[in-house]
Amino acid sequence: MMQLMDTSNDTRLRILREAAALFRRRGYRATSMADLAEAVGITKSSLYHHFPSKDALLLEIVQITVDRVMPMIEEILASDLPSSAKLERALTTHLVEGLQDRDNLACFVQEGRNLAPGSLDAYLKKRDRYERLFRDILEEGMATGAFRTLDVRLTAMALLGMCNSTVAWYRPGGGYPPEVIAKQFADLALRAVTADREER
Repeated sequence: MMQLMDTSNDTRLRILREAAALFRRRGYRATSMADLAEAVGITKSSLYHHFPSKDALLLEIVQITVDRVMPMIEEILASDLPSSAKLERALTTHLVEGLQDRDNLACFVQEGRNLAPGSLDAYLKKRDRYERLFRDILEEGMATGAFRTLDVRLTAMALLGMCNSTVAWYRPGGGYPPEVIAKQFADLALRAVTADREER
């Protein structure tokens, strides 16, 4: 007996993908649920069956990439690598993996502030937890003398901001593969934070 395929999950994934692309292109506030239903090719009632509100949809979008990448960064932080290697790998992972989900990352960077208060709190907690991992790497490097003494919060925001800026201009096939961008950005970051010999 042939089994019927469950297309519910496929539809949900299509909604998330189309919504992230529309929110990135038009902006969250300028995109209606009717716009999204049309883009996916379903009715508004079907759309609301999968997501109770546009806010719930955006919240899931802004958490997709960070939920996928956070365990990778946690593993790097917990490793026995030197701080410089941890920072290089963490930034490379963040940038390369982020560009794979660039619509989601763009929503995380640009649209998260549009979430309703309860959802905004959840988003900010997730964002702060993720940023904390990079601060921990920086603090570890400063404690061992590998990195210069800097404002950890500002430095983490600067490094992540540099990487996140790529969603505004990166284009697949545009001449700069994610791995090439990541290598150069990680090198710039290490040159910025590494202590001179006199400081060690």
